[in-house]
Amino acid sequence: MTHSERLMPQRALLSVSDKTGLIELGQSLHEWGVALVSTGSTAAQLREAGIPVSDVSEVTGFAEALDGRVKTLHPSIHGGILADLRKPDHRSAIENLGIEPFGLVVVNLYPFVQTVASGAQGEDVIEQIDIGGPAMVRAAAKNHANVAIVVDPAGYDGLREELRAGGTTEEFRRQLAGDAFAHTARYDSAVSDWFAAGARKSFHADRVGELRYGENSHQSAAVYASPNSAGLAVAEVLQGKEMSYNNYLDAEAAVRAAFDHEAPTVAIIKHQNPCGIASDANLATAHRLAHECDSVSAFGGVIATNRVMDGQTARSIAEIFTEVVVAPGFDDEALSVFAEKKNLRVARLPEGFTPPSTEWRHISGGVLVQDTDQHFAGSGEWTQVCGPDVDPDTLTSLEFAWRAVRAVKSNAILLAQGSASVGIGMGQVNRVDSARLAVERAGERASGSVAASDAFFPFPDGLEILVKAGVSAIVQPGGSVRDDEVTAAAEAAGVALFHTGERHFFH
Repeated sequence: MTHSERLMPQRALLSVSDKTGLIELGQSLHEWGVALVSTGSTAAQLREAGIPVSDVSEVTGFAEALDGRVKTLHPSIHGGILADLRKPDHRSAIENLGIEPFGLVVVNLYPFVQTVASGAQGEDVIEQIDIGGPAMVRAAAKNHANVAIVVDPAGYDGLREELRAGGTTEEFRRQLAGDAFAHTARYDSAVSDWFAAGARKSFHADRVGELRYGENSHQSAAVYASPNSAGLAVAEVLQGKEMSYNNYLDAEAAVRAAFDHEAPTVAIIKHQNPCGIASDANLATAHRLAHECDSVSAFGGVIATNRVMDGQTARSIAEIFTEVVVAPGFDDEALSVFAEKKNLRVARLPEGFTPPSTEWRHISGGVLVQDTDQHFAGSGEWTQVCGPDVDPDTLTSLEFAWRAVRAVKSNAILLAQGSASVGIGMGQVNRVDSARLAVERAGERASGSVAASDAFFPFPDGLEILVKAGVSAIVQPGGSVRDDEVTAAAEAAGVALFHTGERHFFH
């Protein structure tokens, strides 16, 4: 067999939990003269579709036993998968044993991950630990010189293309083998993680693209996506240059900031910090309000929305130099508007995108894992510790500010009017400087605004800067040993002060 020789399988073993595309594949294989051997429900479906198929028990001479736990673990099956037909002694051995070789194995495993995700417990989970499936997959992958292994219905079209061309190439089989070992590695990791109950964590990802460079031009970089990802890593770039490393970081921050809100929202990000966040029933209005928060910093920023983008919003964005726009979708008018901006990167999130519930961060020698900060105490859970009653509009603005400040790097202060930020102080090493920065950026708009602080005021000084600028109401977690001093300063200024009982640090 030469390196370029194609192999056409004479015999195939099919055993799949995911029956997607099974009948179509079986029909194609039958038409090409491939003899089919199968198990249980896979064989039943093929037979119901009128496709000739032999049961594994016919090959092994051994009926399925122990509730199906033992059916393919047999020399007649594994000898047929593992025989290296390049070796004369292997050929003579299986011939003497009456074993026929397989040239194709199509197997996917019991739905263990889905069973765990459904909330199942105990024996219901144990029964979804596949034994024979991984054994067949690994055997076929090891013997990829002779056998093609397909573990995912998404690979059926590629297999058919190869077979139409006369058989599978060694390069194609090697690629399938790599995919197969990754498949069983992820499966075993999921089982291990379940048994560990949090004591172990596994993460698997496939490279989906090389990046020109990392944060700086002397750093190499690539983007990897976890299996079945529905996140930014697999967002479709509809136009513009390839996404850069920094584009991805800012786009992730923008998406998270926009999706913190339930109302239609626009977030503008620069260096992973918001230049402006605003919510409005009209998305174009939300963009205008977000941009007005800090129009200087918004130049060259990254924008995300939590709604499909329309033409009106696209026209509003197109007036300002922007690096990246990310959204769940774009209508035809929006795409037409953006087409005039050749350097603008336009990225569409995968269908069904929702923010991840868990986040990982690398540290030297390991990772930190936490639940994503997605809980926002509503105003009904807050405690008003001083000041006059506030009207419903002010309370709504405070709730917006409390959600929006979560997206700001700590220490964080955010001023808002209505449902739009008007001044943001972020990433300072003390809360006083963050308050000063927020007030400075808000300018005259600070008067009559409301403020949110991501963590408590350790001293009255930060709050005093806000009330001096004309802030009318403030929401903060509370919990400082000097809460009484901070409350007294707010009361003396006639400002409504609310405690949430939760904080939103973002480092």
